[in-house]
Amino acid sequence: MVNNKNELERGAGLLLSISSLPSKYGIGTFGDEGYKFVDMLVEANQKYWQVLPLGPTSYGDSPYQSFSAFAGNPYFIDLDYLVKEGLLASDEMNKFDWGSNPSYVDYEKIYNSRFIVLRKAYEASNHKKTKKYKQFLEDNAFWIEDYSFYMALKNHFDNKEWLAWDEDIRFREEKALKKYAKLLKDDVDFWKFCQFKFYEQWNDLKDYANKKGIKVIGDIPLYVALDSSDVWVHGRLFELDERKNPINIAGVPPDNFSATGQRWGNPLYDWKAMEAEDFEWWRQRMASSAKLYDIIRIDHFIGIVRYYSIPSKYDTAEHGTYKKGPGKKLTDVISEAVGDKQIIAEDLGVLIPPVTKLMDKMGYPGMKILQFGFSDPDNEYLPHNYTKNNQVVYGGTHDNETLAGYFKGQKPEDLKYAKEYLNANSVSELTEATVRMGYATSSNACIHQVQDILGLDNSARMNTPSTLGDNWKWRMRPGELTKAHIDRLAFYAGVYGRGRKVEKEKEEKKDKKKK
Repeated sequence: MVNNKNELERGAGLLLSISSLPSKYGIGTFGDEGYKFVDMLVEANQKYWQVLPLGPTSYGDSPYQSFSAFAGNPYFIDLDYLVKEGLLASDEMNKFDWGSNPSYVDYEKIYNSRFIVLRKAYEASNHKKTKKYKQFLEDNAFWIEDYSFYMALKNHFDNKEWLAWDEDIRFREEKALKKYAKLLKDDVDFWKFCQFKFYEQWNDLKDYANKKGIKVIGDIPLYVALDSSDVWVHGRLFELDERKNPINIAGVPPDNFSATGQRWGNPLYDWKAMEAEDFEWWRQRMASSAKLYDIIRIDHFIGIVRYYSIPSKYDTAEHGTYKKGPGKKLTDVISEAVGDKQIIAEDLGVLIPPVTKLMDKMGYPGMKILQFGFSDPDNEYLPHNYTKNNQVVYGGTHDNETLAGYFKGQKPEDLKYAKEYLNANSVSELTEATVRMGYATSSNACIHQVQDILGLDNSARMNTPSTLGDNWKWRMRPGELTKAHIDRLAFYAGVYGRGRKVEKEKEEKKDKKKK
């Protein structure tokens, strides 16, 4: 029987990472620009704001490789709000170089400046005496102490991953835990303060969005990073050897996109150990995600049913094998843990019948990517082949080229079918026609990247999988999303029955009929 709580409301929205919001401090935050973006979504008659994972990032700056599955990224704490609280002087931030290009994040400069400023705010704060802070610690007791201790230890050991720490603390020997807890107490408290401010500011912004009728879609990776508090603290729940090194790691096999596959490097879960503890870690994780978001998109959902296991001794993914995942045992726990919040299953990739069957049982909506469709009339990603309404249609995601970049990079003969299907010719016409087509589909939810609304090329691409250096950097400039863009989105939402105005008119007509 289908779980109808996961039936998405018909509507549309935009995909924009918090990091991509405009900001004078080098990276997007939970400050005024976030509230302005919510107002723009409302004006554009949208219902959804999809963000990328909010966790603290490590080397490579990927939000999908985080130091914690529970903690938030301190980069997103708005500094001007800390000034308003009296925790910082306004001129203190001007001493630092936050980067000169408003279209890109300079992570090195952010890293070298942000924590100095946050430390000043921490030292000026009296948060420890407040009921709100004490309640925060109590509400997040499952992870907050472990994460904060972990970050303090990382700084103590020159930011090396925990596998490179001194052996006594690497193996969490009790004597070492007590020694370092005493030595690093102030540092631990600093990291707790950062999480307190992160959650405080994010909750305020999300509440504002919800009151305006905007639901927040949050993205969570299936796996966690090896260099994380989760693996260091809960090593028994992962496939680690006696030296705490990963035995097998996650990835995907060779395909048309990569001859050697993708070797992600995340340690695999020990699903038997997880089940023996009634999936408690997953319960806590999903309950925590349900506090952060209204709808939770689980990245690489297919790995819950069948996952690819690569022996860690190999440098590529060619020697991996498929193994059976926990399936419905885990999804039952997930649905229970999130309560009335909804789930989206990222089901891209090699889709096998058991995945589809599980999604149908749970009522989880999947995804369609329009960019994948322009090959032939039988392509499953083309709207005329859709068989379900409860799904999310995207022009492209953060892992894809922008629409303009995609169309610009195709040979004229390869664009022939796309031009015929979309009744468009130029790159700009093809891009706009694809955006509009997303709104016109039967899919309950339609999400487009802001880059595609702006018609930007691949210089604005968010991520190129399996590469390092230029990812996760794009930012929207102040005023770049104009009134013309907003009005066009509002028009599409109205024409295709995705906006609040249309629904209001329907209700008024129903009332008239009753009278």
